[in-house]
Amino acid sequence: MIILDSLVSAIDQAVTLTNVLFIVAGVALGIFAGILPGVGTVTALSVLIPITFYFPPLSAIAFLVGVMKGGTSGGAIPAILINAPGTPEAAASALDGYPMARRGEAGRAMKIALYSSVSGDTISDVILILVAAPFAAFALNFGPAEFTAAILFSFALLSGIASGSLVKGLIATFLGVLLSTIGLDPVDSSPRMVFGEVELFDGLPVLAVAVGSLAVASVLDQLFDLRAARRGSEPTVEPTFDKETNRVGLGAFFSHWRTIIRSALIGSGVGMLPGLGVTLAAFLGYGAARRASKSPESFGTGNPDGIVATEAANSAVSGANLIPTFALGIPGNIAAALLIGAFMIHGVVPGPLMMQLHADLIYAVFVSMLMANVVHLIIGRIGIPIWVMAARAPRAAVLPVVLVLAAAGVYLPAQSLFQVAVMLAFAVLGLFMRRTGFSIVCMVIGFLLGPLLETSLRQSMLIYKSDLTILVRSPIALFFIALTVLTLALAVRRALRDARQPPSEGA
Repeated sequence: MIILDSLVSAIDQAVTLTNVLFIVAGVALGIFAGILPGVGTVTALSVLIPITFYFPPLSAIAFLVGVMKGGTSGGAIPAILINAPGTPEAAASALDGYPMARRGEAGRAMKIALYSSVSGDTISDVILILVAAPFAAFALNFGPAEFTAAILFSFALLSGIASGSLVKGLIATFLGVLLSTIGLDPVDSSPRMVFGEVELFDGLPVLAVAVGSLAVASVLDQLFDLRAARRGSEPTVEPTFDKETNRVGLGAFFSHWRTIIRSALIGSGVGMLPGLGVTLAAFLGYGAARRASKSPESFGTGNPDGIVATEAANSAVSGANLIPTFALGIPGNIAAALLIGAFMIHGVVPGPLMMQLHADLIYAVFVSMLMANVVHLIIGRIGIPIWVMAARAPRAAVLPVVLVLAAAGVYLPAQSLFQVAVMLAFAVLGLFMRRTGFSIVCMVIGFLLGPLLETSLRQSMLIYKSDLTILVRSPIALFFIALTVLTLALAVRRALRDARQPPSEGA
């Protein structure tokens, strides 16, 4: 009853013209930032947070939450249209979105992505409102050993999902982990694999690695294909757009309700655990949908369920990652960490006491988040015909523009040409991996989670005096280790079964 009373009183503060306009501006800017490869939610928040100092507290937070929501779904637009994910988590959306676009269903794919994103986000926001306080007790049970086991399970699961070969998936994952160790040692600050380059002391820039290996590598691959085929005038997607084919009715969309709920819960679970990130949620949701499907072989060829699973999961992180932020003062991901800075600018310190000292503001933020989902649906739906029309342009004209935007997006945050060079280097590596069957996604996730794995593992060794049996003595850690072993065993069994099967007649 206390929660309901607080929500009712917060509606008066949130439903004002000023607040609605700030939400609209935030969502629109977020979608635009997500569309541009290399910009994304984190960069947009970093640039926009300083100007919110001049906004009223509620409008400032609502504006930034709108940016976060719009940016998460905006990355799916270039992923679907030109197979160049605007954000790392959108790489999973490209697996089925781009094949749909190539066969003339770009509008349908983007509608499904938008509706799934809003649905997953709404479910996550409701969970945030209901469990922000009770979650604090459970989250305190996660220590370094539990995080180590959870990340190892994530690596095993993703290596089997995102790669056709478990061995190649594991190799790519641990290549990413190895690359994440470049820079200063987090314990004694000794340089590791920096080769005398001062720019590498802070490690490889995450933005340059992700954009180079995911977006730019895909663009280069398509440019080489165009040159080989001499089809420079070919449009980015199928030029024939049949309205009936691209229509998505409510009944057709909600026929995916099982996938929506499953992925929303997966994304919310990942968001509740600090540090795991949006990209992990996207691929966990995708993998769960493929395992539950009656036709798993259709995933990666244009199955709408793949888009639903991905977008519902990655958008569900947006609300859930604020649960540890509000309850414990611990950011769920980088975007939540930036929001903590915005709260502190306005004199609000996230943590256990925030719900008591600033209850009116927090519940007004909750209402604003629900309003932002409605705004997101409206703006996103209005924009879809514009993006589809843009896709009619020849690929030979569009792809070089994407390269320029990617380079600008990587250069602007730090104004560093070194980061552009890193982006180009990883574009070459990504192109090589694409052509040889290694999973770029596994490498990127390994790179993103590598620092967290190293930190949690080393903390476990220090706390337990190098006794790693804690991974099987802790009930939570043992649960994740058991899942890891089971996942690897199933993947090996599946690979052996496929190897024993005789080739089909059409092979």
